[in-house]
Parts: sequence; structure tokens; C-alpha cells
Amino acid sequence: MKTLRLGYIGSGFIARFLAVAMKQVRHCELTAIYDRSGAKELAAYAKENRLGEPKLFKSVKELCNHCDAVVIFSPNYTRLAIMEEIAEAVKAGAPLKGVICEKPLGRTVAEAKKMVELARGANLRTSYFENQLHMNAINNALSQLRPQQNVMGDFTLARSTEEHAGPHSTWFWDPTRQGGGVLSDMGCHSIAVCRHILTPEGKPNTFLKPVAIQCDTSLLKWGQPKYRRQLLDKFGVDYTKTPAEDFVTGIITFKNPETGQLVKGQFTNSWMYDKQGLRLWMDAIGPGYAMEVNSLISPVEIFVGDEAAEGVADAETALEKSTASRGLLSVHSNEADFYGYTTETQDAVDSFLAGKDAMLDFEYGAEVTFLVQAAYMAAEKGITLDLTDENVKKELNSYRSLISQGKGADVLFS
Repeated sequence: MKTLRLGYIGSGFIARFLAVAMKQVRHCELTAIYDRSGAKELAAYAKENRLGEPKLFKSVKELCNHCDAVVIFSPNYTRLAIMEEIAEAVKAGAPLKGVICEKPLGRTVAEAKKMVELARGANLRTSYFENQLHMNAINNALSQLRPQQNVMGDFTLARSTEEHAGPHSTWFWDPTRQGGGVLSDMGCHSIAVCRHILTPEGKPNTFLKPVAIQCDTSLLKWGQPKYRRQLLDKFGVDYTKTPAEDFVTGIITFKNPETGQLVKGQFTNSWMYDKQGLRLWMDAIGPGYAMEVNSLISPVEIFVGDEAAEGVADAETALEKSTASRGLLSVHSNEADFYGYTTETQDAVDSFLAGKDAMLDFEYGAEVTFLVQAAYMAAEKGITLDLTDENVKKELNSYRSLISQGKGADVLFS
């Protein structure tokens, strides 16, 4: 069996999480890492866990000549430039089979479309990393309910939520670099998950056609003086001047093109969830049946008293984005697998070795970006946006949200 040699561009939080997932993935190894902050530590982790013997490279071009597929984990504002360098490296002879990009594919519709064009122009297979669509908890529930759907009909409502207390990195808080706030960061997950759950069995990921979207973006916690000061002191980001939303909720209406039935997807996301830590919650309702996933319902719980908590160095060893190190705590014994990171990596590896795109390709990633930006536009205009209107589609092609332009005060403080 062949082995896919991976090259990581980016060695921060998500790259480290995916390296943990790689311990459970077959037929791949980490052979190259772009030499930036955290790269040496990531390489050491890979060697210690027999994921490969990665070498560090100072340029994207060098890296592309020492792997079969590049994985873009770098910050959002760097990805288009990185993709341009990858495409140039391939044209210069780099033997790449494919390219993987962590969500979001682009900060705007134009960026996402350019990512697609560059990858296809370089004849690269693509994989868009949207881990929640690969969660076994979701897909096993869907599989279990297929007989009921065949008799009763498909889901009519899906709801998806992702919440935690806020990002790790400075650039994530800066809407001009990240591309927005929590909608750009996590709304992309929830919008995609809703569509995935609602899609009838055997149909492609983009089968359901989006026809309308409504959305509200708000700044509820991190706009308060106390918490603005925390952001300024810790990250150097001033939310009095360039705020981003920390709460978003909205509804997308999809249409089944074969039956004409309308179904709804509701998404809710926040950077102000100060309970156990990261919470993923999804549910769906169909005629006579339902499903629900809650990541904080774990078969493992631990208790830490006040005195014992003094010796705890890192609460996140139990749960991503954990905000507490004492009391009754939820524990995930295998977070990387539960969140879908293992499955999405295996899908990309198997697909590229077979010479095809992954289950979710760059075109799909561009579609998600379109829906996220449509949500921003609907929130700015305060309307239900008609996604069948050709003028709206044209406007979205060149649209950049006020929040991502650093003008969030115009829509969040009014």
C-alpha cells in the first residue's frame, strides 16, 4: 500500500490537533513542515509519535518538492498567497498530488473562488477540511435513521451550534485579518452541518439549493468595558475601534430541486460560552423521528476540588477551550476522533492516493464561503436575503462585510 507524504504549512493550534488525529490515520506520514513559529515543536511531536521524520523548510517551494500533498493550516489572511506559491511550485515541477485547506477556504467569495482556480489550474486534487461533516456521531445517527426517512420522509429542520469562550490567537480576534468574527470562524461549521443533515440519502453535498437566509450578528460579551480591556491587554486588539461579533444566529432555507420541498437550517455560534469548554450541539427533526448530538455528554467525568486544582497547569488536557480546572468536568478520551479530524484526514489520504478529490473539495468550500458571506450581508441589511436573485449573487462576488473591513462599530454598536 502506498503512503501519502504530507507537508504542513502552519504549525499552530489546528495543526497540532490534526497531528494528534494522524496517530489514528493509515497510509500517511508527515515529511515536511514550513519553518515558522511552532514548527520545531510540531516536528518533535511527529517524531516522538512515529508520524514521520519531518524536515523543516524555509520556503513553500522547497516544501512542495518534498511531499505529495500540502496541508494549509496557516492563518486565514495568508492562505491565498500561500496557494499562489503552491501553484507556482507545481508549475515549476513540484510533484504534488493534492492540496488540503482548513476552513474557511476564503475570507470572501472572491478569495474562495481564487483558491479553487489556482488549485484547478495546477491540476491538483483538493480537500476542504470541514471536520464536523465527518463526525461519526452525526453520520451514525443519520445511518440509523435512514429506514425511517425512507418511510416517513426526510428531515425538515436541522439546528447546529458551536460555542466556546473565544479563540487562542491574536489574529483570530482581529476581524480585518480573520475575515470577521464568530460567524466567519465557526458559523461555517454550523451552516455546513445543517445542510449535510438535511440532505437526502445518496444525494451530493450541494443537492439542496439555498433560497433564502436571515441572520443577526451581535457583540454581547466582548464589547463590555471589562472584557474589551482583557482583549486589549492580552491580544492587543481594540474592540472599541474594530469590533467583531461574538454571537450570531440565523436561518437558511433550502429547497429540494426534485420535490420542491422547503427545509430549514438554524445556526447559532458564540465566543461567550463560559461553561465546561467547547460545546457542539446538533439536532434535527423529521416526521415521527429525531436526532441529537451534544459533545458535552461524555461517558467520562472527573471531579477536582479547590485544593487539588492548585496543581493543574492546563485545563485543556480534558477538553478543548476548557474554562475551568476544578469542579465536575467533562472529559473526552479521544477528542480528535470525536470532532471528525481523524475521519476527514483519512478521507483526504485515501482520496488522493486513489487520484480523486476528497468528499469535500475546494468547490464545496467556496459554496460554504458564499453562504457565510450571504449571512453577513443579510445581517448588515437587516433583511431576509433572496439567494435566488442573480443581482444578490453578483453583489456577493465582490462583497466584503463591514465587520471584516474594521467597520464593525457601524453595525454592532448601533
